[in-house]
Amino acid sequence: MSKPELLIGAGVQNTVRALYSQEVDSKLIQLQKTRKEFVGDITLVVFPLVKISKKSPEQTAAEMGAWLKDTIPEVSDFNVVKGFLNISLSSNYWKLLLMNARMNPFFGTINKNENARTVVIEYSSPNTNKPLHLGHIRNNLLGFSLAKILKANGHKVVMVNLVNDRGIHICKSMLAWQKWGNQTTPIKAGKKGDHLVGDFYVMFDKEYKKEIAELVAGGMTKEIAEKEAPLIKEAQELLRKWEANDADTVGLWKNMNGWVYEGFDVTYKTMGVIFDKIYYESETYLSGKEIVQKGLTDNIFFRKEDGSIWIDLTSDGLDQKLLLRGDGTSVYMTQDIGTANLRYADYKMDEMIYVVGNEQNYHFQVLKLIMQKLGYKWADLLYHMSYGMVELPEGKMKSREGTVVDADDLMHEMIDTSRQMSVELGKLDGYSDVEKENIYRIIGLGALKYFILKVDPKKNMTFDPKESIDFNGNTGPFIQYTHARIRSLLLKAAEQGITTSNGFNAKVAVNQCERELLITIQDFATAVIDAGTNFNPGAIANYTYELVKVYNQFYQENQILKHEDKDIVLFRLCVSEMVANVIRSAMDMLGIEVPERM
Repeated sequence: MSKPELLIGAGVQNTVRALYSQEVDSKLIQLQKTRKEFVGDITLVVFPLVKISKKSPEQTAAEMGAWLKDTIPEVSDFNVVKGFLNISLSSNYWKLLLMNARMNPFFGTINKNENARTVVIEYSSPNTNKPLHLGHIRNNLLGFSLAKILKANGHKVVMVNLVNDRGIHICKSMLAWQKWGNQTTPIKAGKKGDHLVGDFYVMFDKEYKKEIAELVAGGMTKEIAEKEAPLIKEAQELLRKWEANDADTVGLWKNMNGWVYEGFDVTYKTMGVIFDKIYYESETYLSGKEIVQKGLTDNIFFRKEDGSIWIDLTSDGLDQKLLLRGDGTSVYMTQDIGTANLRYADYKMDEMIYVVGNEQNYHFQVLKLIMQKLGYKWADLLYHMSYGMVELPEGKMKSREGTVVDADDLMHEMIDTSRQMSVELGKLDGYSDVEKENIYRIIGLGALKYFILKVDPKKNMTFDPKESIDFNGNTGPFIQYTHARIRSLLLKAAEQGITTSNGFNAKVAVNQCERELLITIQDFATAVIDAGTNFNPGAIANYTYELVKVYNQFYQENQILKHEDKDIVLFRLCVSEMVANVIRSAMDMLGIEVPERM
């Protein structure tokens, strides 16, 4: 079934052709939803067409409205307000829309994509020297939601994670454990492994800063002190040992990374994100080093006096970029080159999306340019989905100083807040303890996810836990509560012997409030396409909020179960059920569960 814009758009072209014997450029056909203060469903802006009609806007609108009403069965009436033609669609149109929506909530426009692509999405990309924090939460939620949205748009999606499990930052945690760890383990310390390793990373930074301060006090410049401090030199030596496959160093690295992976798995499970494949920098960097060496042989790169390998991008308006250190150890760019090469060999993807914060914009600009200069034809397929930073009302977070908001702590805090609010409101009286705890989890995590995903990814944002879990306004709990309200309504109907399984009476009339709700339901397909095209889960979040607002207005203004006409009762139950189904589908694309009761 055609959307109103497509139906009326085609009708306008036919009308102009019939009335004025001319063809009209589709760009001149401006259609919009009729404003609430006027009668109608869809409005045609007539002003761009008066050059064709050579008549006043009002006369042109009246002529076109009459022709549309006479020639399109779905058009039931029209009215003219200055240069605007307000068109009303028939009850039959809206009932057919609901029937179609019950069979396919995407209206046949999604999951049948003739231009389907194979898309690899990289998200999470944690370092194994610290636990995941609030910034990682935004990263994971964006990547996982985008994957779901692109799947809904008919694309084949591969979700991957690149674990940064080697490098100088990892060696800092390892060195701190060697010096001050006293052979502790997560079991001995009573901590998740990623938290324990993160403590040693913070410990290294504190001791490193003390050494720098002492050297500066002795007359050394800060820049030189940062390079000459004993701790950083020891960490660099540990990295050289690791790349030389020193048995003791590699053994410690495996143990500590193992602790971190166990911790990450718990966090990912709570967060509700998954991956199809996990790549490890410790495996991909070797491919990168080989490619860099070949680039050096082919004179794409150059070697400096200290033995380090670079690429000169000054002719491209950039600068020189380090690819291998003088001691032969690799940098982030080295492993990203190798990982990109391995991924293309694995998937032959049509697009490779990196979900990484905007502080890495320059890095990915350079990566793409390097791959192009190396002659990889697929380099143009690399795309950096850059997103803004997330902060708390108190300000920025710093991993090295231990001032980050830990992901585990934040998720547990959100669940606790959900528990407290639900108890105060008495919403879950009569539920079993197991049921309550599950709903607390769904509400708390739903609040967190929705608050983060409703914001355009390109924008920086401030996460306010209290605001996010409000049961009113543009929040996850507000949407979840509306879904639960509808499911409760349908349950009550079933208890009265009323079921929607056989549909509704096609003769029932459709009022204006129901029309607005049905057209909002139909907009779901457009929201999903827009979200997939623009890589913006916020389009789904804000569409869902709009749908819920329209439904709640419908719920307040129309009797449902108490209406005396059983055909109207059934029709409104079918509409309500469809809204619940769309809410569930939309929230699932955001990685958010919706409870049946709340």
